[in-house]
Amino acid sequence: MDKIVTHPEEKHFTFDKIPDLTGKVAIVTGGNTGIGYFTCRELTRKNAHVFLLGRNIEKGQAAVETIKSETGNQNVEFLHLNLKCLKSVKECAENFLARNLPLHILINNAGVTTNTFSLTEDGIQEEFGVNHVGHFLLTKLLLAKIKVSQPARIVNVSSIGHSKVTGIEFETLNDPNAQDPRQRYRQSKLANVLFTDELNRRYLEGEQVHANSLHPGLVNTPMFRRNDLSFSGALMSSTISPEDGAITTLYCATSPEIEEKNYRGRYFDPFGIEGEKSSYANDYLAKKLWEFTENLINEK
Repeated sequence: MDKIVTHPEEKHFTFDKIPDLTGKVAIVTGGNTGIGYFTCRELTRKNAHVFLLGRNIEKGQAAVETIKSETGNQNVEFLHLNLKCLKSVKECAENFLARNLPLHILINNAGVTTNTFSLTEDGIQEEFGVNHVGHFLLTKLLLAKIKVSQPARIVNVSSIGHSKVTGIEFETLNDPNAQDPRQRYRQSKLANVLFTDELNRRYLEGEQVHANSLHPGLVNTPMFRRNDLSFSGALMSSTISPEDGAITTLYCATSPEIEEKNYRGRYFDPFGIEGEKSSYANDYLAKKLWEFTENLINEK
């Protein structure tokens, strides 16, 4: 069983190591709750201008006001994003780009897992559509802005669950009987890792844009308790809080080590320690996923 780091003295990275982010602009998807909320809070605390993206307008705006109150930084805003709808993804990107701001940090954090099979508004299996396809499109739409804002970071929140599948079953993604809920979720998390790798190969060579993926830890959230790794109830005592779950994301998004060590296409475990990707996170599958996703989006 993988080692589960839970004690502060074992952390390679902590909130107090986040550098001052004055002048930096960041986007965080799924920022109103869980890991995303604490990611937004700490970026804001370090003086970044943060855009919190989410589907629920009321909850998103409430999170913004709480962060303003907790940090004293008023430069945090809500933008509506429904990753279940590619039209909404396009509108969100357009709304941000209309602000004519730079973009130094893009954190694709939002995720979903369901116990029943369902489709997005575009007819894509929900876990794959939300966790991968929506973020793929958002990243591509914002990529030109990110590149002109460099040095910049792109962070994709994956899961140790990505190593629990042997690939992506492209042909049966929309077959309600082909995969169980955990398999659907884990395939989408493998897609996060593959997307990160192929993004680096296709667009970021020679650029000061560092894209990496990560496992945030066994974070005690409703999504983890429902569906992540099939751990026994006894192991729940070893889970970490959503606040600690944000640490590895923030390492990838802000630590000077990323640029100093030129980390690109790496996969990190808690708390800022380089981890081991699945053997199925290979170049062949990454290329196939990229082409499959582009074709999927072009059909919609």
